[in-house]
Amino acid sequence: MINNVSKISPQDIPGRLEHSLLTVGLTLESLQSECRLARNLQVATVCVAPYYVADAVDMLTGSSVGVCAAVGFPGAFMSTEAKITDVHTCAFGGAGEIDLAINIAMIKSGNYTKAEIDFRSAVEAAKGRSAIKAVFEHGSYDISEKKIVLDIIRRSGVPWLKIQNMTSGHGARTQDVLFVRETIGDSVKIKIDGGIKTLDQAIELFNAGASRLGLTATKSIAEEAVKKGK
Repeated sequence: MINNVSKISPQDIPGRLEHSLLTVGLTLESLQSECRLARNLQVATVCVAPYYVADAVDMLTGSSVGVCAAVGFPGAFMSTEAKITDVHTCAFGGAGEIDLAINIAMIKSGNYTKAEIDFRSAVEAAKGRSAIKAVFEHGSYDISEKKIVLDIIRRSGVPWLKIQNMTSGHGARTQDVLFVRETIGDSVKIKIDGGIKTLDQAIELFNAGASRLGLTATKSIAEEAVKKGK
């Protein structure tokens, strides 16, 4: 059982949250409202689809909040060329971070070398302008595939790994953070998302080794953390 006494100061928690804005049908007006909220809360980033990167960058100029683009979300079922184009456009359009999905279809088909080349090609397209978070959609893989994907991520040299829970059926769990850390070592920082709704849950995930959390319940968790820190 993870101790729910935070290893970080409560007032530091908002700066480790990523405000997810990936809902289908997000309007420009809604994006503007959510970016204002992100500014007020002083979160780490807003996470948006490539289409909205330029708008989010404009809306957040002058603030401490960065823009993270989700490329290939959720399963990277796209050509390598399309992925490279999206990464390049986002990186040169001002996205300081990119959540970059690995092609799940390639992994499930046993095309591991092809999947690694596909992923590395997209990483290189950022030209070092954006910090890459490799997306680990762990619910889609069996245990042997998980280790193969984590090896691909480790060898790529990216600074971040995102544990994604689109297909896990259970959302963010501390044991998944611990599994990734034990398997991949200390070479990457960990972001995790998936149904994070309370400050206690957030604290448990940080204590397990996560450095960032992706969520939509950003306002309630950030405000409670700040209040707790006073």
